[in-house]
Amino acid sequence: MKRLFTEHPASVGETYGQHMASAFGFAGAMFAASLACFLHGIFPWLFRTTGSRTIVTLHDRMIAHRVRGSAHGAPSNGTAAGD
Repeated sequence: MKRLFTEHPASVGETYGQHMASAFGFAGAMFAASLACFLHGIFPWLFRTTGSRTIVTLHDRMIAHRVRGSAHGAPSNGTAAGD
């Protein structure tokens, strides 16, 4: 049972707690960006680049982390935080 909680985090070079914190960080950023996108739909002059900027930022964070994890000998399996 413990393996279910530790196998994927270990594969990206993180402990369970580190992986949870990272996934929560991604979730918070995506939630905030989704609210900005929703408001942009109603008020097109607001949050013109927030959604796309958030996607780029999160993608860069994920790729940088994947490279860091690979440098520590962890295999890179192409999965994202929160998978």
